[in-house]
Amino acid sequence: MIHPDCELSFISNEIGYGVIATKLIPAGTITWVLDKLDREFSPTEFQNMEPIYQNILDTYTFRNNSGNFVLCWDNGRYVNHSFNSNCLTTAYDFEIAIRDIQPGEQITDDYGYLNIISPFRGVDEGTRRKIVYPNDLQKYYKVWDRKIEKVFPRITQLEQPLRQLLSDQMWDRVQRINRGEEELESILSNYYDASTLPEHV
Repeated sequence: MIHPDCELSFISNEIGYGVIATKLIPAGTITWVLDKLDREFSPTEFQNMEPIYQNILDTYTFRNNSGNFVLCWDNGRYVNHSFNSNCLTTAYDFEIAIRDIQPGEQITDDYGYLNIISPFRGVDEGTRRKIVYPNDLQKYYKVWDRKIEKVFPRITQLEQPLRQLLSDQMWDRVQRINRGEEELESILSNYYDASTLPEHV
């Protein structure tokens, strides 16, 4: 589920639709949580679908570390890629804002950690990276880990509208991490080796 203080909006002809913040979302805010309404499809299920469904899943899903395709039921599926994204996923089935997101600003992810199947050229943002590759998570996880570590302690200090979607066990784990009683797990734990997929997927 996507953070409630955002809405779907048309961005441009090149990009299409995206998700825009309607209020200030401070760094350290949980911006998305995998919830019970999100659908998960195995590679085999994907292969057995008609092309029309495969095209939808190609467009609107990400793959988890099991190689399954995850389809968000709400506007989370419209969050666009940015090489300088303001949100990052974690090892805990939720994403956080890594910097303050201003009202009217687009909420973005870096698709490099979403286990994409094929490389694609992103919108030119003036960054060194121009193309998203399936193995970007292996290349950049240390950079992303540092960004997550910087804001992770703020999770328990801020109002979290999506807190109710986290189990008490997960919330306790977040608290233990922030007390230094447990090590923060790397974003690399989300990686799925695409070479293990059948060739025709």
